[in-house]
Amino acid sequence: MEYFIQQLINGLTLGSIYGLIAIGYTMVYGIIGMINFAHGDVFMVGAFGALITFLLLLGLFYSVPVAVALLIMMVVAALLTSLYNWAIEKVAYRPLRGSFRLAPLITAIGMSIALSNFVQVTQGPRNKPIPPMVSKVYTIDTISISLKQIIIVVVTAILLAIFWYVVNRTSLGRAQRACEQDMKMAALLGIDVDRTISITFIMGAALAAVAGTLFLMYYGVVVFSDGFVPGVKAFTAAVLGGIGSIPGAVIGGLLIGFIESMWSAYFSIDYKDVAAFSILAIVLIFLPSGILGRPEVEKV
Repeated sequence: MEYFIQQLINGLTLGSIYGLIAIGYTMVYGIIGMINFAHGDVFMVGAFGALITFLLLLGLFYSVPVAVALLIMMVVAALLTSLYNWAIEKVAYRPLRGSFRLAPLITAIGMSIALSNFVQVTQGPRNKPIPPMVSKVYTIDTISISLKQIIIVVVTAILLAIFWYVVNRTSLGRAQRACEQDMKMAALLGIDVDRTISITFIMGAALAAVAGTLFLMYYGVVVFSDGFVPGVKAFTAAVLGGIGSIPGAVIGGLLIGFIESMWSAYFSIDYKDVAAFSILAIVLIFLPSGILGRPEVEKV
């Protein structure tokens, strides 16, 4: 039983990271109905931004409190990824918004490849490790909970609450929901659609940057190719939870994390990805819109 609970904790930690990335996918899809396939690489850029910031802090200051270092890393990474995602929206999506659906998909994949290769050239192809930032571990009976796992879960919960409030209780959230329902009508009512979409891309990038920082803190290493697999799994989480739903994205992320953790614990670790995608297929057979998704209504 203790081993099962331990794997639940590990799955909760991993799922929280997937959930943060998945929110970016689901917010963009909810408004413009398209998937930002460069989002996984934006997450990777955020992790590298956090890494460079951490190394600079070590070089400039003799000692920095971990909480302060993490906060600075998240802020710098968020600023960097926000700039990247803003550029992606301007270059890959806005000019093609009225085009056929395949065009922005192709440009998004192109931006993904460009980001990945840019980081490979500038930072090198090898793994980039960092010294352990948080090493404290709490033991309850035979169950171990590390401080970094607590940080990941708490940060995810706080950000989910903040973004739920922004989307449901602020003027920006009302503008986002209006654009989601009908972009043309929102524009007629005085909403700046282009600005709303750009801010949505920036918000998704900031969450990906936080996820990248937490990923770096948790694993202690990052490489230029780290955007692909977490990005695909986060996209899977968004679809599983119901793409377009922020709580659904987090629920989907947690489910993917639990599936991976449990499968790795009791079965062959080589097939954990197969298990996650198989569960996705099974769920979508019975719930085509995902767990919390709403059926798409065709506008006429």
